[in-house]
Amino acid sequence: MTTCWGTKKDKKVNRETAFIRNGSILLEKLVDICDGKCNSIRRFSATELEKATNNYDPRKLLTDHLGYKLYKGFLQGRPVSVKKFDDSDQQYECCFNDIVYSSKMSVHKSFVKLLGCCLETHTPIIVFEYVGEWTLKDCLWGSEEARCRPLLWIARSKIAMDMANAVAFLHAAFSRPIVFRNITPSNILLDDNHEAKLSDFTLSISIPEGESHVRDGVIGTFGLVAPEYWTTCEFNEKQDVFNFGVFLLMLLSGQRQLDPSDPADGNFLRNHVKKCVEDDRLNEVIDSTIIAEGAWPGKEQQLHSFAALALRCISLKEEDRPTMIDVSKELRKMHRSAISCVSNKDR
Repeated sequence: MTTCWGTKKDKKVNRETAFIRNGSILLEKLVDICDGKCNSIRRFSATELEKATNNYDPRKLLTDHLGYKLYKGFLQGRPVSVKKFDDSDQQYECCFNDIVYSSKMSVHKSFVKLLGCCLETHTPIIVFEYVGEWTLKDCLWGSEEARCRPLLWIARSKIAMDMANAVAFLHAAFSRPIVFRNITPSNILLDDNHEAKLSDFTLSISIPEGESHVRDGVIGTFGLVAPEYWTTCEFNEKQDVFNFGVFLLMLLSGQRQLDPSDPADGNFLRNHVKKCVEDDRLNEVIDSTIIAEGAWPGKEQQLHSFAALALRCISLKEEDRPTMIDVSKELRKMHRSAISCVSNKDR
């Protein structure tokens, strides 16, 4: 009996210690990022989340990402997404980043809404709204089940527009611009209607007041990193624009940013699309799903404009790249034009 009681007591002490440590760090970061404005986050217990996910049942796994796993769970009768990080020093810092920036972005419809977190575990566990079963990565390159509903051009143009709006919001809506630093198909969640929401603020950071860049070691996904970032270790909004341009090329072509036969070639997709555009062979890089849906007046021009915008975003000189606000405006025009052309075709 003494041993059993001691074990339960130790477990309780460990949870209380974790809660105090995690709570103090979270409060400090929230105060810093929110400038004293109230931001409500609900607290969940470790037991609640274990029950919600059936003890993190592998069958409830939505995403197995580098550094964390995302599970589908049920709390108070509604589905939620439960994000469980690896227990490492690096992921510990990333976890708090995710909480504080997600809490600030929950007001925007194109970001995954934060519901709360559990502070009782060594590394906090985060609870988000449930969006759907798949990521954009799944729908482009995943299982046959994930790709059973093809991503047509209208849907892709809307995903591009919504994601541009989200990143532009980060850059322009705050006194200290926020850079996302890892815009990838694996960080974009899709519902059953292909409505997209951006997630995962683990690498995001605010540009210090009075500064034009954040100086940091190079982080991000290989093939998405702007060339100057490798040499300067400085990141600002224009490096996000470069990342977004590569993302647009992936969305247009249905290809990964790296060549599977030579993954060390970080410039594969950029150079491949650029060469095809220069040689007037754009159709060779457009995803076959987009080609197969057929043509309509204006579609070819939209695809060329989309590719041209992506190539401007990945200009080697950062001063030649557009702002995300400009990118957002252009993509909105393209999407509206696509909808109008399809509507006229169907009449």
